[in-house]
Amino acid sequence: MDLAYIPSPSTGVVHLGPLPLRGYAFCIIIGVFVAVWYGNKRWIARGGKAGTVADIAVWAVPFGLVGGRLYHVITDYQLYFGEGENWVDAFKIWEGGLGIWGAIAFGAVGAWIGCRRRGIPLPAYADAIAPGIAFAQAIGRWGNWFNQELYGKPTDLPWALEISEGANREAGLYHPTFLYESLWCVGVALLVIWADRRFRLGHGRAFALYVAAYCAGRAWIEYMRVDEAHHILGLRLNVWTALLVFVLAVVYIVLSARFRPGREEIVEPAAVQQDKAGSGSGSSGSGSSGSGSSGSGALPPAEGAEDAEGDPADSGSANRS
Repeated sequence: MDLAYIPSPSTGVVHLGPLPLRGYAFCIIIGVFVAVWYGNKRWIARGGKAGTVADIAVWAVPFGLVGGRLYHVITDYQLYFGEGENWVDAFKIWEGGLGIWGAIAFGAVGAWIGCRRRGIPLPAYADAIAPGIAFAQAIGRWGNWFNQELYGKPTDLPWALEISEGANREAGLYHPTFLYESLWCVGVALLVIWADRRFRLGHGRAFALYVAAYCAGRAWIEYMRVDEAHHILGLRLNVWTALLVFVLAVVYIVLSARFRPGREEIVEPAAVQQDKAGSGSGSSGSGSSGSGSSGSGALPPAEGAEDAEGDPADSGSANRS
C-alpha cells in the first residue's frame, strides 16, 4: 500500500517568465511585501500616515537579513568554517540559512533607526507590524520546502514530507516541520489581531505577544528537527533560545500592562509641524482664527479608527484621507 506524502520540488528555482529566482529568496521577498502591506494597514488604522511603515522597513529589512544570516553562520559555523568547508559559502544567503532570532534583533535595531528619523515611538511601530511579521514568517518557511531543508524526524504519517537524496541528507519521509511552523505562524498572527482588538494592546505588548506565541510553538517544532545543531544539556540551542525569549516576552507584557496601561496615540511629527504652520498663518489673519488653532497640534485619531486597528477592511473608510 502506497503512503500519501507531500512531494518536494524537483528544483529550488522559480521561473518568473525568463527570470530565474531561487525559491527561498522568492518566499522571503513575498513575505516582506505582505508584512509591509499589512503593517501599513494597521498603522493607518491606529492614526499613522500611509507610507511610514515602508519607509522604516527600508532600514529594518536589510538589518534583519544581515542579523538573520549572522545568527545562522555563528550558531552553525561548522557548515562554513569546518574541515573541508568553503567559508565563502557563508555569504550565499540565497541558498538558505537565516536565523529568526538574529533577524528580529537586528531588524529591531534597523526599525529603531528608522523610527528615530521619523520621530515616532518604536513600540507603537512594533505593535502595528507584529502580525504582518508572523504572516511573513509563514510564507518564508516555504523557502525551506524549496531547499529541502530543516525537516523533522522520519514518519509514515499521511502528510509526511518526501526528501530526495542529496548532500548531507538521506532520502525518505520526514515530518514537514516547515509546514508546522508556517501554520503556527498564521495562528500567531490571528491571535495577535484578536487580542489587539479585544484588549487594545499598546506600548509594545502586541509585539511581545507575537514573540511569546511564536516562541511557544518554535520550541516544540525545533525539538522535532533532525538537522545538525549545537546541544546544551540535551536540548538544541534554539530550544533554549525560544524558552528564554518566551519568558522575557511574558515578563515584558506583565510589567508593561502594569506600568503603562492602555494604548498610546500615534501622532507623527510631520503632521504636527504641518498643523502648526497652518495655525500660524491663520492667527496672522485674525485673532479668532489664531485662538481657535493655538496649541492644537494634530488632532488625535478618531475613536472608530483606533478600534479598527486589527482589520484592514474596518480601517479603510476611517483613514483614507
